[in-house]
Amino acid sequence: MDIESAQCECCGLNEECTQEYIVEVKSNFGGKWLCGLCSEAVRDEVVRRKKNGEGSLEEAVNDHMSFCRMFKSNPAIRVAEGMRQMLRKRSNATKV
Repeated sequence: MDIESAQCECCGLNEECTQEYIVEVKSNFGGKWLCGLCSEAVRDEVVRRKKNGEGSLEEAVNDHMSFCRMFKSNPAIRVAEGMRQMLRKRSNATKV
């Protein structure tokens, strides 16, 4: 069994996978390889869209890729941004 590195086309995460698994994931997402977290997010979005009678798998993948691009930066910057938002929420909660 050959192991290869695959990079998520949404978030950029690298995972070690078999070629068979890479092919299976790509077949599920229109030829794009998505990590486990992104694939779950896309599946949830597809379910939500179906309940509303709109959209397709391709649109859900493209929307998630756009979302990930907004936050694709240095991980330290993302952590700092998350901490800033958390502190802002706590600060606002204590003012009420």
